[in-house]
Amino acid sequence: MSQDQIILFALFGAVFALLIWGRYRYDLVAFCALLAAVVLGVVQPDDAFAGFGHPATIIVALVLVVSSGLVNAGAVQLITRKLMQRGRSLRSHVALMGGIGAVLSGFINNVAALALLMPVDMQAAHRAKRSPALSLMPLSFATILGGMVTLIGTPPNIIIASIRQDQLGEPFEMFDFTPVGAVTALAGMAFVTLVGSRFIPKRATEKDPTEALEDTAAFLAELSVPEDNDMIDRPLSDLDGTATESNVSVLGLIRDGTRRYGSSRTTRLRADDILILEAHPDALDAFRSALGLAYTDSDRRAVIEDEAEGLTLTQAVVPRDARIVDTSAQAIGLHWRQRSVIVGISREGRRITENLRRATILPGDILLLLTPADTGPQVIRWLGCLPLAESGLSVTQENKTWLAIGLFAAAVAAATAGVIPLSIGLGIVVVGYVLSGIVPLRDLYDEIEWPVVVLLGSLIPLGDALNDSGGTQLLASQLVDLTGALPVWAILAVLMAVTMTLSDVLNNTATAIVAAPVGIEIARRLDVAPDPFLMAVAIGASSAFLTPIGHKNNTLIIGPGGYRFGDYWRMGLPLEIIVIAVSVPMILWVWPL
Repeated sequence: MSQDQIILFALFGAVFALLIWGRYRYDLVAFCALLAAVVLGVVQPDDAFAGFGHPATIIVALVLVVSSGLVNAGAVQLITRKLMQRGRSLRSHVALMGGIGAVLSGFINNVAALALLMPVDMQAAHRAKRSPALSLMPLSFATILGGMVTLIGTPPNIIIASIRQDQLGEPFEMFDFTPVGAVTALAGMAFVTLVGSRFIPKRATEKDPTEALEDTAAFLAELSVPEDNDMIDRPLSDLDGTATESNVSVLGLIRDGTRRYGSSRTTRLRADDILILEAHPDALDAFRSALGLAYTDSDRRAVIEDEAEGLTLTQAVVPRDARIVDTSAQAIGLHWRQRSVIVGISREGRRITENLRRATILPGDILLLLTPADTGPQVIRWLGCLPLAESGLSVTQENKTWLAIGLFAAAVAAATAGVIPLSIGLGIVVVGYVLSGIVPLRDLYDEIEWPVVVLLGSLIPLGDALNDSGGTQLLASQLVDLTGALPVWAILAVLMAVTMTLSDVLNNTATAIVAAPVGIEIARRLDVAPDPFLMAVAIGASSAFLTPIGHKNNTLIIGPGGYRFGDYWRMGLPLEIIVIAVSVPMILWVWPL
């Protein structure tokens, strides 16, 4: 290996190790690796930031804004508003919700599709008196499968199309992914619908449905004792009657910053004591109201009440790249920056031992936020979280639904016909959405997932450098040597399986950036067409079903579904096997060698 190859392999190895560790957010890891590559001389300074202007980066950013516009205009609600019907079996519910989720994921960001459908799914589970764990994992998997179907369904497809243009002179078009992606998605959906629920852990399915729903939504919460409250100077045990009636568990209290778990039941309450509770949000509010307690301590309460005409409670799910992940409400200044506080955290299977304002937030947590009236969506967006409620982040504009759909459809049609590049078409749609008020100008940049943009902008130059240095050729030759006795279709399957494995533990965009050039080089060494290998990478990079960290959608359901890290492989492993078994023959049929 040359010196440049050694440096680049070391950098990519460090990036992968840090991404698996998860201590630092992926955009910071990638950007630091880019800077290190420039300092070490393997990426030229003039090329360092070329990735930020790369068509793939631009398209990913624009797709996020377009997705938001379609949601704001009610295009998605037009499809989902009739879903809440009683009497559906679990199988028919999963088929319908999963099918709609898969279709939506082909045309809007698949994370946005899940965020919209997850509250609907949980409400349907509540009405049917069944655990949401039975349907949330199938729904997440369905939205991931749906992203395989079109160019804009998932970032890896966009990356792979751009790499094809850079290395082969022509990109994949909008629906080039559809024949293979659609059949693979249908096969995966059939498995998820017909037998998927059997792979949900029994601890979820054996629970009484009502208890399962309550357990999933149980929060560790805090309420404070205001001055002049009737409970002052009364023993903690006097709360037991009201707590039992409200279905609230009193775990202890905080006094003068010291947490007292299992505090004596004879301890007499003082003003500004903070009660530590476990309860469903509705039960928590009933308990607070009955005893005249407050949602926050006096200092934080004063901050948010000074400028607020009213306060509201809202629930939000924490994705892996949220602003608050691995930090706390106190550290980011939530109460003074956004006039809001965290009054409860739901974390399935793990005990929280810190004061809520200092508690370290983890991906998959559900936060119970107290915010000034009508600012809940803004606070959730600022945190980088997603709402766990029936409404979206923005007020739906039903009178602009068909305008939003028409603009988007026209852009897709023009790009498919080759009239304009897809990036230009999506840019025109975004401008149209802003001018028509579908996406408010003040919210435009908030809709873009900037960590993904930084990740792409940082890794694309690194990927190009690895290719220019001969690193991808080296990887390809090693893989060909290891599989040299196998037929080409088996090598294709091995490449897909390796890509899947990487995607299960890494960001799928990072996986595509590395694996796609390797696929092209393998095809060259075997003297066959490269497109089948690029399609194999596209399917593999989108098939992250074994862990909650491989895809953001899997992270989002871990809290609401009450899942644990080891629950995903039960359904995910057979699903990945099915994906390989179905997609490899389809690839070879649609894209001959």
